[in-house]
Amino acid sequence: MRDFACAPRPIGYFVHHQGRGHAERCPSLVKALPPEREVVIFCAREEIFPDLRENVRLVKIPSLFERTGRERAGFDGVTTPETLHCAPLGWPGIRRAMATLTAWFDEADPELMICDVSAEIAQLCRICSVPHVKVLQHGDRQDPGHQAAYSGAIGLLAPFAAALAQPDWTDEMRRKVHFAGGLGLRPGSPSKAEARKRLGIGQDQRVALVLSGGGGNGWTSAPFGGAARSLPNWTWITVGAMQADWHGTEGANLQHRGWVDNVAEHIAAADLIVSSAGNTTCAEVLSVDRPWIVIPEWRYFDEQIEKARALARAEVALHLDYMPSSAGAWQRAVAEAIERHRPGRQSALIDKEAPEKAAKWLQSLVPTSDLHHSQTEGLLT
Repeated sequence: MRDFACAPRPIGYFVHHQGRGHAERCPSLVKALPPEREVVIFCAREEIFPDLRENVRLVKIPSLFERTGRERAGFDGVTTPETLHCAPLGWPGIRRAMATLTAWFDEADPELMICDVSAEIAQLCRICSVPHVKVLQHGDRQDPGHQAAYSGAIGLLAPFAAALAQPDWTDEMRRKVHFAGGLGLRPGSPSKAEARKRLGIGQDQRVALVLSGGGGNGWTSAPFGGAARSLPNWTWITVGAMQADWHGTEGANLQHRGWVDNVAEHIAAADLIVSSAGNTTCAEVLSVDRPWIVIPEWRYFDEQIEKARALARAEVALHLDYMPSSAGAWQRAVAEAIERHRPGRQSALIDKEAPEKAAKWLQSLVPTSDLHHSQTEGLLT
C-alpha cells in the first residue's frame, strides 16, 4: 500500500489506442503537469507514444475490444445493458485490464484518473471511488452509457475550442467542461514557403492536400483520381491510409505518399485541404488557416459527422456529407471552399497555451491540501 505521508498522490491516465489523437494529447498534457507529479498511463499499445518525461510510467493492459483467442463461447446472444457499450461476456483480456486498474486504484489511491476514452472505465473509476476526468468528444452521445460517464465525472476535458461545442450538450455538462483547442499539437509549423522548399514543391504550384487519419482504413483512391482530372492545373497529394481502386484512372498530377513523418510540412505547403474529421487532423488544419473541405469518415456514435457539423457552424470548413463523384461536383466544392475561407478564423480556435491551461484546470479540481501536500508539509516543519 502507498505511504500517504510521502509524495503527492499520482494521477492515472487511460489512453485508447485507436487513432492518433488520444496518444498525442496525453504526452502534451502530462508534460505540462508539475514534474513532481507521478503519472501512470494505461494503454493497450506502447509504441504509439513519443518519449515521455521523467516520473511517468506506462502500463500495458489488454485491449478492451480485440479478441485474444481465449474468449468463452456461447454468450454473444446476451443483451448488453444500456449503460455499457462494449462489455462482452467471457473475455479474459477485459477482466485482466480491469483487474490491473482496480489493483492500482487500491495500491496508489490516485489523485484522479483521466479517461481518454471509455465509458466503461469512466464508470469503473466512479464505482471504485476514484475521481475521474472524462475527455469529451463530438458525436451522438445521449445514450445512458455516455451520460453516466459524464455525470459521474468531476470534470470534462474537450480537446477543441468552445466555438465547436455541440448544441445538444446539457447545462450540467457545460458547467464541467474545460475547452483546450489544440491540445496535443506539435509546436512550430513552418511557413508555406519554407514547407514547399523542404518538400521540393514549386512556390507557384497550386497544391491540394488530402489527409486520411489513422483511426480507420482510410479512403479509396478513385474519388481523388476524379478530382485530379477535373482540376488538372492543381497538384493533388494524398497523405495517410489510401486504398487503391482498379478503376481509379489516376493522372500524373495525383501523388499518393502514404504515411509520412512530416505531415505538418505537407499541411503548411497546401493551398487547399481535403480531410476527414479526426480531432488531431482538425487541429492541425485549423492551426495553418487554409481553405478546407471536410468529409467525415464512419466512426462510432457519429463522432466525425458531428465534428464536421460543428466546423461548418463555426464557418471554418466546407462540410460535405459524402465525396464528390463527378468533375463538376469537385470543381464546385473546391471553388466554394476557397470562396468561404476567411484567414484567421480557423487559427483563432487554437490556443497555444492549451496544455498549460488544461494542466492548471486539472489541478483546480482536486483538494488543495492534497495537491500541495509536499509544500504544506515543508511549511509545517
